[in-house]
This record gives sequence, C-alpha cells and structure tokens, in this order.
Amino acid sequence: MAINLKKGCSAEIGISHALVGLGWNPSDTGEEFDLDASAFMLGANNKIPADEFFVFYNNQSSPDGSVKSSGDDRTGGNSDGGDDESLTVDLINVDSRIKEIVFVVSIYECMQRKQHFGLVQDAYIRICDEDTGKEIARYQLDDDFDGMTLIEFGKLVRKGRSWEFIALGNAYKKELDYLVDKYAG
Repeated sequence: MAINLKKGCSAEIGISHALVGLGWNPSDTGEEFDLDASAFMLGANNKIPADEFFVFYNNQSSPDGSVKSSGDDRTGGNSDGGDDESLTVDLINVDSRIKEIVFVVSIYECMQRKQHFGLVQDAYIRICDEDTGKEIARYQLDDDFDGMTLIEFGKLVRKGRSWEFIALGNAYKKELDYLVDKYAG
C-alpha cells in the first residue's frame, strides 16, 4: 500500500528504479493547458553541476542517463486519469555529485494564457517501483494554488546509498526560468 504524504513529510523509498508520475486535470475552461514536468539534479551546493542536469521537454535525459523524461503531453488529455507526464530515475546510476532531484511542474506560457494552478484539479506526484509497477508514495496537492504558475512538487534526497522522497508543494507566481536561474551552477 502506498504512503500518502502531506506537505513537508517524507518516505524512504528503498528501490533501485523509480517512476515519478505527475498528474493533473485542467478545469473545463475550453482552453488547452500545457503543463510540463521537469527535474533539477542538484549537487551539494544546491545547484545543477551543468545545464544537462536539468531534464525537461527539450533535454529528455540527464548526461549520466539516470533521469529520463516521458516527453511533453501538450494537453493533459493523454492520461485519462493517470499520469500526464513521468520521469524515470535509475537511482543506482545517478551521478555521485547529485544529492537531490527536484521535480517541478510549470504551465507553459502561463502569463500569456492567464493560466494558473487554481484552474487545475487533482494534481499529484507519485513514486513507483519501475520494476514492479507498485506505487510507493503519493503526494496529492490539496492546498489552494490560485494564482500560482510553478510548483516544486517534491524531491528525492540521497541518504548514503538509499533515497528518500520529500513532498514539497512550494508554489510560485513565476515562469520556469525562475527556477532555472535559481538552480543554475
């Protein structure tokens, strides 16, 4: 049975290959929403060691091959209630310089389209054992994110030879480039 986490809570995940699934349902406004899942692979200084350690729709694999994106679902309509976008993480082969992997969802062209997470329902992040398909932990966003356009959903943190997942729910009224600047090496 999966562990349901609240903001700020954590769970040891004890697996080698993780599937990080992110899902959401845009409100029925008649407009398409293009939400994008990304991962920032951070070193001990809380920065990416090189640009390639930022995995997103234009860079779908980290340089060590340990983090891979499923690509861009431009409408959120491909999942039918499941994960809209996902990333796989080979936890055994993550570059030794990487101490955290932060998972982010942003709304593409949020300012131009006047879209925000207050118009999105049922948003979540979940960690599954990719080898067995078993869900390990889930964090359902239940706070009010009205006006927010960028969310750090959660992160994997290296704990010696194992990893822990922490539910974050950090929201911003910013575009993705805000976090790109924050985490740039």
